[in-house]
Amino acid sequence: MTAKQDRPTSADLSGVIESASRFGIELDEAEALQWLTAMAATEASQNIVLDTRSGVFGHKVAMLDFSPEDLAYFRELGRLVEFKDQPGVVETALALSGSAAQSKIQTYPGDCDYFERVNIIADTREQACLILADLMREKALSTIKGPTYQLIEVKFGSYPYDVVKGGEPIKQGSPIGWSSEEIGAGQIEAFKPDGTPAVIHWEEVAMDPGWCKLDWVVADPVRKRLSNASNMLDVTWEAPDSTITPLDGYLDPYFQEVYLEAESIPIFAKLARHVSADALEDYVSALEKEVRKYLTRSINYGKVAKRMYNIFRLTGRYPEAAFLRELFDEPTTALYQVWSLIRTLDEATLPGSTIPMEDVLAQADQLILAVIGALEGAEETEIVRYLLRLRDSLVKQRSGQELLSVAEAARAEVINLVNNFFYEKLTALPTIKTYMEGMQK
Repeated sequence: MTAKQDRPTSADLSGVIESASRFGIELDEAEALQWLTAMAATEASQNIVLDTRSGVFGHKVAMLDFSPEDLAYFRELGRLVEFKDQPGVVETALALSGSAAQSKIQTYPGDCDYFERVNIIADTREQACLILADLMREKALSTIKGPTYQLIEVKFGSYPYDVVKGGEPIKQGSPIGWSSEEIGAGQIEAFKPDGTPAVIHWEEVAMDPGWCKLDWVVADPVRKRLSNASNMLDVTWEAPDSTITPLDGYLDPYFQEVYLEAESIPIFAKLARHVSADALEDYVSALEKEVRKYLTRSINYGKVAKRMYNIFRLTGRYPEAAFLRELFDEPTTALYQVWSLIRTLDEATLPGSTIPMEDVLAQADQLILAVIGALEGAEETEIVRYLLRLRDSLVKQRSGQELLSVAEAARAEVINLVNNFFYEKLTALPTIKTYMEGMQK
């Protein structure tokens, strides 16, 4: 983990402004200085901040990037993804995470990511795991589809042995992704590597729940916009002696969440006391591992930028963080949203989808306009061509396989442009370029 630097000075920021100007990035010096001052002020404040006007709370650094402008929408959508409290059995605290929690700086956010702490009070760990299995299955079955949403996948449990599913080999211990049909049946059918049939039951994997996550595609009927909504669960078991044990073996830190209801403070405070004293270092190390992956294997400079921003703002590298904040406001970063929403369009047109076609087509039109606004010349022409083909496939309701191929072609083009944009801008600041080179080594 990078050691914290001294508090930034005007000289530090002047170098950032010079680099930004040289590469055509509009950086508001007054706004950047205001943010730097606020960051410096948080060093002497409490870790957790409550906004009494809106009723949201979170880590002091996360709260600086959150805007309550869309809070009503996020709370409404939260009713779909959240788990309900059960007095004496289940306690929950729902939060926004990812770009949704950074709405003050993410002009073009990606998915609607939620994070929920679920504390299960039970006599034994086995009972807690069974309660969780019932909670997740009931939640999934009750939200499979509606007028404005459709369940895409649920992550629950791990494969107990090597299997082949859908023609693809899957290693033992890999997270299991359940479709709505498989959740309804309560089992997954696959084959063992020797060709013998294999059936994995929901209850069979409950004792080792692992990565717990639910994904939906949702339509906002007011804005005529589609998005992916997800809820990542951090599940704990509270024993009769008040001992708190994470069911996946690790209690997640709270450096990137904005909790939506002040009423959740008691359960949050109870669980936060059990977060490791090394949580910040562990969190930054995990982010740095992801930076290395997206720099060396799964090349994605947009993801690199987002993770470096969180690293820099948590480790005192404020000038670099201020530079990255400005990147997220550049028109070309709208392509990051385009890239994400192409997948959403594909998922919204799966067989049996209840998402209104007019909402799907309106989203396709918005993507085309976003590309026209962000690009020009040959790049604009090529991507618009792919998106028009995609829209044509939607109108004619062709087979899902053909739509998938068109969507993937458009995504590949957008990914390439996103990578080129972020690489050029990230390497504009010498200290960030040096940091990336160090990560690649």
